[in-house]
Amino acid sequence: MLSINITIVIPLLIALFLPYLSKKKLPFHIGWFVLAVPIILFIIISSYIPSVASGETYLYTIEWIPTYGIHFTTYLDGLSMIFGLLITGIGSLVILYSIYYLSSKESLHTFYVYLLLFMTAMLGVVFSENLFVLYVFWELTSISSFLLIAFWYHRKGSRNGAQKALLITVSGGFSMLTGFIMLYSMTASASIREIIASIDQYIGHPLFVPALILILIGAFTKSAQFPFHIWLPDAMEAPTPVSAYLHSATMVKAGIYLVARFTPVFGGEALWFWLVSCVGLITMFWGSFRAIRQTDLKALLAFSTVSQLGLIMSLLGLGSIAYHLGVEEESVLFTLATFAALFHLINHSTFKGALFMIVGIVDHQLGTRDIRRLGGLMSFMPISFTVAIAGSFSMAGLPPFNGFLSKEMFFTSVLNINQLDLLSLDTWGILFPIIAWVGSILTFVYCMIFVFKTFAGNYQENKLEHEAHEAPIGMLISPVILAVLVIGIFLFPNIVGKYIITPAMLSVFPTFTPTLDLGQTISYWHGWKLEIWMTIGVIAFGTFLYIFFQKWKGVYSLFSPKWSFNTLYDNLLEKSEARSFHLTKFYMTGYLRDYLVYIFLFLIVVTGGIFLYTDAFLFDMSGDAPVRGYEWIIVLVMLIAGVSILFAKSRVTAILLNSVLGYMVAVLFVVFRAPDLALTQLVVETISTVLFLLCYHFLPEWKKGKTERKTKFTNMVISISVGSLFILIALAVNSESLFETISRYFEGAYELAGGKNIVNVILGDFRAFDTMLEVVVLFIAGIGVYSLIKRRTIKGEENLEDQ
Repeated sequence: MLSINITIVIPLLIALFLPYLSKKKLPFHIGWFVLAVPIILFIIISSYIPSVASGETYLYTIEWIPTYGIHFTTYLDGLSMIFGLLITGIGSLVILYSIYYLSSKESLHTFYVYLLLFMTAMLGVVFSENLFVLYVFWELTSISSFLLIAFWYHRKGSRNGAQKALLITVSGGFSMLTGFIMLYSMTASASIREIIASIDQYIGHPLFVPALILILIGAFTKSAQFPFHIWLPDAMEAPTPVSAYLHSATMVKAGIYLVARFTPVFGGEALWFWLVSCVGLITMFWGSFRAIRQTDLKALLAFSTVSQLGLIMSLLGLGSIAYHLGVEEESVLFTLATFAALFHLINHSTFKGALFMIVGIVDHQLGTRDIRRLGGLMSFMPISFTVAIAGSFSMAGLPPFNGFLSKEMFFTSVLNINQLDLLSLDTWGILFPIIAWVGSILTFVYCMIFVFKTFAGNYQENKLEHEAHEAPIGMLISPVILAVLVIGIFLFPNIVGKYIITPAMLSVFPTFTPTLDLGQTISYWHGWKLEIWMTIGVIAFGTFLYIFFQKWKGVYSLFSPKWSFNTLYDNLLEKSEARSFHLTKFYMTGYLRDYLVYIFLFLIVVTGGIFLYTDAFLFDMSGDAPVRGYEWIIVLVMLIAGVSILFAKSRVTAILLNSVLGYMVAVLFVVFRAPDLALTQLVVETISTVLFLLCYHFLPEWKKGKTERKTKFTNMVISISVGSLFILIALAVNSESLFETISRYFEGAYELAGGKNIVNVILGDFRAFDTMLEVVVLFIAGIGVYSLIKRRTIKGEENLEDQ
């Protein structure tokens, strides 16, 4: 079998190669070339299904930063396989759909580069076994999704939606990174498998709960959980293929993946259960409540996605209760919730992906997504109507569609939790089935609105931009395939359960096996139990609320927009920008002197304050070598040159006096037997002097103005303070009063790095990243200078041509 690393590398390589493909040279649509990528990856991952189903896992490691245990390690198990199949499978259908959806006038190369970059990031997230590598890919999903959401950047809504998604998800990512660092600090390991294996001994650690909360914040922001859900509806400004891929099947599932992956780490903590399950249920209810009032089909699906993600999240929280029961037979009953979460995860990707594509077809064919302008489309678009029925009814939890099966398991899970005499569930547990049932009723209502307000009723031709007709067959292939899967999974659910979901259960409950059988048998009928009566109640009350919607929709007027989380976000962003502008205007005066004053004052206060606070300004010079006469002469020359610069009447004089300072430093290096440093100092000083003279030659004549006495006094105080501070720091460091000198570490340069020249080893090995970044800065500066010169040259040539 091919290494699972290939699935991450292939889309990245194609994304880098894609810009060089010319539209004129390709005899076919570029999308067909890109389509091969997810199909190949799906086949590769599918080839692992039999072995992973039998309990095997696959680990591949490429060393990266061994000092800190950070390696590019990929890990394929049941949990990562589910997400890998969704990312590549749904990705294939989305790319096929986009070939017919996007106009050839669009920047298709750019679109597919962004899409492949996002695919790489998502595969990296689910296959990464190292905390910090996972974080790198995690933030890459935010960046690539930002680019995809803002693909139609000429639209203000797209830019704002992309900005909101980036700010919220990246902020959550920083929180998650802090949690990862805490985990690493506790366990001294960045390996997720090693952390899971050893976490029992760290449960009482002071950083355990903070790490739990911070990691959950990262998961909640990415999966649009309440109250971080506000970015998802605005992200619907993206092209429909993006919405179908990112916001129904992949990116928003990253938070779900994170919670599932870290359930073995934090599942035994009561706070994990309460946060994940309660936030999930609240999100489910609020998302379904908000979806009903939407008049834009994509907005309706956006809030429905929020609701469905909340349902899955709550199930993962309910499933973690098994860790409180331990490895006992009765705990299997409560792992059903996790099984249902993974099952609904798959089901949601199928029916929601199909629904997003149908909305795209409606918008593409009719020029509108406004429910108030739609109606009567079933006779004009029968295939789209059929797919919409399958997707909507599955989301509503009706048979014979796969959503019915996972929704029934959802009801069973909340009813089981209600019966537990654990974690105060015997009292508060009654709220779980109530909120779940009410949320399901609201879900039924918005599903009926989606189907019947769009495809039933009167055809309003005068309100449409284009005449209604069915979409091209190419655009229908992907949603039809997903609709077939919706029904197919309902008919053969245990194939998915046995080969896909059960192996993932072993990842969420690794310590429960082989003691307990975590597999579940999915049944169509459980008898006349409370779950079926809850379903009947959902249909009955949901139908009633849908029919009489006009009678009770006034309840939404109680929720004023000015008190919404969107308003809070907008106000926060607006005030932050205003405060930032005023703060920046305060210190960005345009005068170099002011900037130096801020820098030096900060240095004096912070550095000097720390040394004073730690009593580091303690030094003993009794053991130092005596200062010889010629050394006093060198220092005296430096003092005279430094003071003389202040009274120089011309730039040339100031530059030459400054070079005297530099050359005297080189002489000191020679005296102290540091020929390498002396040579470097001489070369740098000579080049600097020549460049200064060359640059100042072309500047206007220097007219020294009068400086106020107050400014002179301020300059003198700051100069003396900075100089004195560095003298004291040098003496303190030499006495090693604050900490042991680091020079002893560098003395082992030959043993540690194989270099005999300690200065070269420090530059090229010990601080290689710093040196590399310095080179990059110089390279960027060089590009900037070259661009300015080139621009000036071209402009001069244009002026000559005009003359």
